[in-house]
Formats: sequence, structure tokens, C-alpha cells
Amino acid sequence: MKRSGTIPGRQLPKLPKLLFKSMALAFLGMVLLAAGPAMAQESAGGIQGTLQNALNWIEGLGAIAPIVFIIMYIIITVSFLPASVVTLGAGAVFGIVKGTILVFVGAMLGATAAFLIGRYLARDWVSNKVSGNRIFKAIYDAIEKEGRKIIFLVRLSPAFPFNLLNYALGLTNVSLTDYVLGTVGILPGTILYVYLGGVVGSAAAGQQRTPAEWAFLIVGLVATFAVVFIVTKVARKSLQESLPETTQPVSSES
Repeated sequence: MKRSGTIPGRQLPKLPKLLFKSMALAFLGMVLLAAGPAMAQESAGGIQGTLQNALNWIEGLGAIAPIVFIIMYIIITVSFLPASVVTLGAGAVFGIVKGTILVFVGAMLGATAAFLIGRYLARDWVSNKVSGNRIFKAIYDAIEKEGRKIIFLVRLSPAFPFNLLNYALGLTNVSLTDYVLGTVGILPGTILYVYLGGVVGSAAAGQQRTPAEWAFLIVGLVATFAVVFIVTKVARKSLQESLPETTQPVSSES
């Protein structure tokens, strides 16, 4: 019998569950060690200021900068820290194309790590976190029927809190493969944020560009906004058709 107010999850094989618990505990320890100094500085300059300082530090690391950036992005995702500053900063530090690739890889790895932690290590905590939230219950029920499609649509929509959703989806019966494939839906939003950061970074740095180059960048930014807006609108409509009706607003907590 299912407990009232909780989102049920499938029974997990004991050996894989134990293995992933051990791996997740080790990973979580690394996250806490890495994120600890940033959390300690929050009262002094604000967590976003700390992340900006980290970006400035990474920019001077040379060849290993992309690897360090990806590791930092994984930590940010798992630790519920705001990723918008770092995503925008990637465009300024690495450029639009390279920045998009690095953010996408970091976000995918971080989201996958959070999914595995939510499934094998922190199930009770995550279940209590989303318990009673009708939106997450509706997502859970829809994933039972169309897992990959629903996850993809949810990722396209900015209405759902990215960090918490990573953990919450670990409670569902969706396979890791379908979860990863569905999470590719973050790509349009990633491109938009990195593109915006790249354009703003170029302007702030006073880079010399011809009027034609600036026109190309600005037109590209407007086009990216338009595409993301259309994709988001279509995703929201598809979600409304796929999910049971609910009147509870989505929590903005992440």
C-alpha cells in the first residue's frame, strides 16, 4: 500500500543500491568539501559574487580551465547553488560556442549525479521535499506512461526548478538512459543564456568589432530569444495536454 502524501518509487536491487549509495556518499563528500569555502563567503560578498570570482579565477587557468569549469558546474548543480551567473559568465569567458558546450556538459553531468543521489541515497529526503506537491505528483504519474517525452518537455519549460527536479526525478521509474536523453531539453535555454553572456561580455570588454559583426551578434541573440520563446510555448502546451489538471503552482525553490 502506498503511503499517503508521498511519491512512491520502485524497489531497487540491493547490490546496485548499495554500490550507488557508496559512490554517492563519496561524491557528496567531495561536493561539500569543494562548496564549503563558497558557502562560508556567502555572508561577506554574496554567493553570486563568489561564483563570479571563481569564474575570474578559472579564466586565468589556461588549458585546464574548461575541465575546472565543468567540475565547478557539477558542484553548483548538486549543491542547489544558482547557476545563472556561471552560465552567463561562460559566454564571456569561453565564447558562445565553447561556453555552450561546457555548460551543457557540466549541467548534464550535474543533473545525472543529482538524479542518482535522489534515487539511491536521499530518497526519503527528496520524497519529503516534494510530498504533497501536486505538480510533481502529476509529473510522476505522466512519466509512468511517457517517461522520456515528459522529461524532455519539462526540461524545455523554465517553469520547473532545475536543481530540485533533478533529485525529484530520481523517485520515478524512468531509466537512467531516458532521463539523460530527456534532459537534453535544457539545450535551448543553455544556448540563450550563454549567447547573452557572450554578447554582454564582448561589449563590456570593449572588443573591437565591425558594425556588421555587432549586427550579426544582436540579430542572432534576438533570433535565439524567439526560438526559445516558441519552443517554451509549445512545450508548455504539450505539458498541459500530457499532465493531469492541477491548480497548485510550481514551487520556484531550487
